[in-house]
Amino acid sequence: MINKNENPCIICVAITGSVPRKENNPNLPISINEQVESAQESFELGATIVHCHVRNDDESTSSSPERFALLLEGLRKFCPGMIVQFSTGGRSGSGKERGGMLHLKPDMASLTVGSNNFPNRVYENPPDLIHWLASEMIKYNIKPEIEAFDLSHIHQASNLFKTKKILKNPYVQFVMGVKNAMPVDKDVFDYYVKTVNRLLPESEWCAAGIGKFQKVVNEWSIKNGGHVRTGLEDNIRLDENTLAPSNAALVKISIDLCEKYDRPVASYIEAREILDLAPSY
Repeated sequence: MINKNENPCIICVAITGSVPRKENNPNLPISINEQVESAQESFELGATIVHCHVRNDDESTSSSPERFALLLEGLRKFCPGMIVQFSTGGRSGSGKERGGMLHLKPDMASLTVGSNNFPNRVYENPPDLIHWLASEMIKYNIKPEIEAFDLSHIHQASNLFKTKKILKNPYVQFVMGVKNAMPVDKDVFDYYVKTVNRLLPESEWCAAGIGKFQKVVNEWSIKNGGHVRTGLEDNIRLDENTLAPSNAALVKISIDLCEKYDRPVASYIEAREILDLAPSY
């Protein structure tokens, strides 16, 4: 059993996403082989969750179950024990297409439970689609990660859990720094933590900062006992003048912050125990 006083920090690496392209950073993994290699490097360094998107050969976004299946196969072969989390986000598809790969039974999947503004459009998550995605996660025994772009999303996640539309205690992620959505604000962050602790007291939480805010939001989270998400999906740079050479380089920044605040980095065995997931597959 985990010693709760040690409070290990789970590091999630979002390796690809839907927005960055190789023209933005040539080190971004796009192909299945590139993604598996990048995940393996991050896993060996200390990341224990891999957040997954897939792309077409031309780098355009995709929800292809076939591509997700190939990615899952590679991750389970080369990153044994790593927690695989599929994205059901709206940039990769529309409607039920967004959950068409859930029958592959990843350990986790993202679930955004409300709509909000993105830089150039509305990120639409209508109630019927949310309930369908949640039901698919119940059907295939997948733990949801609630992507909270707004305070209301935490309240909605709590309601879904209380009404048994979500059966597994959700993992809550605060997404901060998306243009036109929730800004990076420490008072807001503190209130998010307070709200999760009040409405979902058994839930673990993490935080993701977009772009230049990745490190500061990770530091807030580590300092306050939460978990972190890093990776090239959210941020392609080490600093204003330097492109990140790999996902692992961004993972290393989170590991260094854990050392700064005396937080042990969770192993995949500890991460699975903390999140109440099966020991392995």
